[in-house]
Amino acid sequence: MVEMTDFLKILVVDDERDIRDGVERILKRMGYAVLKAGQGEEALEILEKETVDIAILDLKMPGMDGMELHQRIRDMDEKIIVIIITGYATIETAIEAMKQGAYDFIPKPFEPEHLRIVVRRAHEKLRLMAEAKALQAERARTLIDLDMEKSRIRTIVESLPTAVVVTNTSGEVVLMNPAFSRSLDLDVSAVVAGKKLASYVEDEGLCEMVLKLSRGELDAGGEPPSYELLVSDSKYLMARGQPVINENNECMGAVVTFSNITSLKMLDQLKSEFVAKVSHELRSPLSTIHEQLAMVLKETSVHETDVDQHLIERAKEKTHGLISLIGDLLDLSRIEAGGISHNIQSIQVADLLKSIVEFLGIRAQSKDQALSFEPPSGELPLFTADPMALESIFGNLIANAINYSPQGASIIVKAALAGNSIQVQVTDNGFGIAPKYHDQIFERFYRVKDDNTRYITGTGLGLPIVKGLVDSMNGTIKLDSDVGKGATFTVLLPV
Repeated sequence: MVEMTDFLKILVVDDERDIRDGVERILKRMGYAVLKAGQGEEALEILEKETVDIAILDLKMPGMDGMELHQRIRDMDEKIIVIIITGYATIETAIEAMKQGAYDFIPKPFEPEHLRIVVRRAHEKLRLMAEAKALQAERARTLIDLDMEKSRIRTIVESLPTAVVVTNTSGEVVLMNPAFSRSLDLDVSAVVAGKKLASYVEDEGLCEMVLKLSRGELDAGGEPPSYELLVSDSKYLMARGQPVINENNECMGAVVTFSNITSLKMLDQLKSEFVAKVSHELRSPLSTIHEQLAMVLKETSVHETDVDQHLIERAKEKTHGLISLIGDLLDLSRIEAGGISHNIQSIQVADLLKSIVEFLGIRAQSKDQALSFEPPSGELPLFTADPMALESIFGNLIANAINYSPQGASIIVKAALAGNSIQVQVTDNGFGIAPKYHDQIFERFYRVKDDNTRYITGTGLGLPIVKGLVDSMNGTIKLDSDVGKGATFTVLLPV
């Protein structure tokens, strides 16, 4: 990267020429040198020849999309600040890009002033980073020195618009800037350093992450760990931390930054509400079509050809798949909205599992499969939850075991008390899942496709629903599986 001056090079990548030209006009009037590319491959060719300080990328592009290009740019030069241009439909991807290191995003359509503000902030960040680097090379300081001395670098940190907190190896705050106090809605004049982070932030998960970072217990080799923090009903922050390592490779503490992601969360909520509304509107007509197709099949005369019957059956099958997809989307929307705990009851999990196994036993028998339930050796304590949520968790897991096991397979459901948790295991000797897919199967719409599973229908939303419900109960779900060796899903729900 070039030395920090007012003459910066900015690369604009967008497949829409009007946007490229419009952004170029705005930036040139601000005194920046502008390079343009209409697609990812062209942008990479420019980066191989030119030194760029800031890259403005559109997420939706033909060929190489913005996420892939963002990663390629980070691999080439992680000092380049990346700003994302995103539309409403790609808000989730924009959030993921920020988690992976993007500096900021600009939602379409945007006003020229919005672009100017974001670029000026990026320019200021580059200037401060260069000055901080120069100061660091000028004189090495310990973290306590930074707190005790009114140094230039302290002044820089305090002037940053981004909230910053520095801790020592004991997890005590040795430096914080006013932006941190404002972000946490604290009294800027009354807040002083020297206390544990928990004195400023009442979130155990965040404090535990920062303490591990401060002690060097989290790996700093990969992406900086992040944590989503709810400050109030209307404010969300994304915390990213990194251990501070000295020249002797010793951990001296941690530095944590906080970014306001409230606008992203609000857009995500609007997206969820939109999906729920559209799903509601579609379910009724699709159900009507499905019922009418069933009646047509039932009343088909003997004169109908096999081809006609097959077409009607396929149409009925597809509408049933769409209805299932809509049901799963509505379930996910309810989970995201926290609407899965309205009917809280005391439940005997063993009795619930027994009834689910009996209900799904007919489906297993149709495939000559043996579905059985092994009750616990003693009586389990009552579990307080919404029974519909528990039925969704265990029903999805058992149905998956049936679907992804061949004819004649064996499926066993077990329940037991494990410490202070109720443990439920669903074990099958079916096709199995390769270890490399174990994390991905809990992502929405992800399905493992191979010779055994390519003809099995499904929405790819069952396991994400299970994961969301288990997480909402502060539980955990684990998978033990390999190809050809079946699978065991273990759910632990704290009593």
